[in-house]
Amino acid sequence: MKFNKSILSVIASSMLISMLAACGGSGGGAGADQGAATDKSASNADNEPATLVVYSNSGDSPDSWNERFGNALKQKFPNYNIKYIQKQSNYGIKELLTAGETIDIYWDSIGGFASGLLDNGLEYDMTDLVKKHQIDFSKMEPSVADSIKQISKDKIYGIPVFNNNMVLYYNKDIFDKFGVPYPKDGMTWTEANKLAQQLTRVDGKTYIGLSSSQTHMLPMNQLSIPFVDAATEKPTIFTNEKWREYFDTVFVGPSKAQGYVEYMKELKDAIPYRNEFLKEKNVAMFAWLSSIVFVFPEEFQSMNWDMVSLPTFDSLPKVGSQAYPTYFTVTSMSKQRDQAMNVIKYLISDEHQTKLSKIGLMPILNNDAVKKAYGSDSIFKGKNFGASFYNKFAPIPEKSRYDSLMLTPYAKAVPKVIMTGDYNTVFRATEEDTTKKITDAKK
Repeated sequence: MKFNKSILSVIASSMLISMLAACGGSGGGAGADQGAATDKSASNADNEPATLVVYSNSGDSPDSWNERFGNALKQKFPNYNIKYIQKQSNYGIKELLTAGETIDIYWDSIGGFASGLLDNGLEYDMTDLVKKHQIDFSKMEPSVADSIKQISKDKIYGIPVFNNNMVLYYNKDIFDKFGVPYPKDGMTWTEANKLAQQLTRVDGKTYIGLSSSQTHMLPMNQLSIPFVDAATEKPTIFTNEKWREYFDTVFVGPSKAQGYVEYMKELKDAIPYRNEFLKEKNVAMFAWLSSIVFVFPEEFQSMNWDMVSLPTFDSLPKVGSQAYPTYFTVTSMSKQRDQAMNVIKYLISDEHQTKLSKIGLMPILNNDAVKKAYGSDSIFKGKNFGASFYNKFAPIPEKSRYDSLMLTPYAKAVPKVIMTGDYNTVFRATEEDTTKKITDAKK
């Protein structure tokens, strides 16, 4: 199957909208073979007619939902009437609940899942359902399986269905132009920054050696720094010294090349981003989501590109970004929990995980065959998709329901630190801003 506009809508909606709204493992990939092992009561529920309402704060379109999940679920469960409701700008979850709608299945990425669930009283401990339906978390990527414990250490509030991480894309034409060897899997940030020095230059136009998407790098940071301290419910940007190390290595390091800051001034004090990498084609290396190539297939088709694993810290060899899973859960409102659980169980089966992997959604199963299928049903055959699985995942720190409020202020601190070099002032101002946001949210 080739990627078409429908697939573009699918992945773009899944990954970009979900992450940006929040800011597309752990546990057990219940395989296709699990169906036979499910107990009798759950099996009977497969054949009982059911109407299930599915909702997400991600804003995913119905086409996106159907392409990834809806069509397969209709075929798998012909007696289920599964109604997907898309979030609208003026009609979200609170309006939906006020109108008396019952939501059976709620889903969102890790950045927004906890707040969407807890703030609306939709949380339901799925522990008994997990046992009854024999969900095997040991089949999942360990860090993804463990991540669900960040919401509650003794309750199961969700099950991961697909994943994401960070890789390093590169424009081969820029490397060829300047006779510089291509990057390789397993590079450190020290090596990547040295490579970037050779590629940041002016030759007809300004070329930048290395940049990254700070809105994705920050919440998935390799040092596992939380946005909010779990004990104090206060932002960490000023108090956790690891942030300075992270900023200095990932963001400030590339900017030390001559001409980088001057180019940022042309961009109105912004770091080179998507437009410069995909359209202007003057950024040699760009750290971005592993799924992003499927978000912008036409742009990537126009570029001579490939990908390698995300560079690592010298002190953390082979540790890449954190995983960024998306969870599905049966809500406290649902009266058809077995049927809702059957839906989720199928989505993490070997069968469906392979389908998702082929179209470019990173699987949560720790299964070599499923991983190998990643991106295989795309127009980008021959690319180094294995780079997505080269590094280990960094541990996921405890998440807060206020994380989504932290992302924009933390991201805005990146160019400010690069331009001024004044960590203390920038971090202190960001701490004050985000502390106020948490205080206002509590009110």
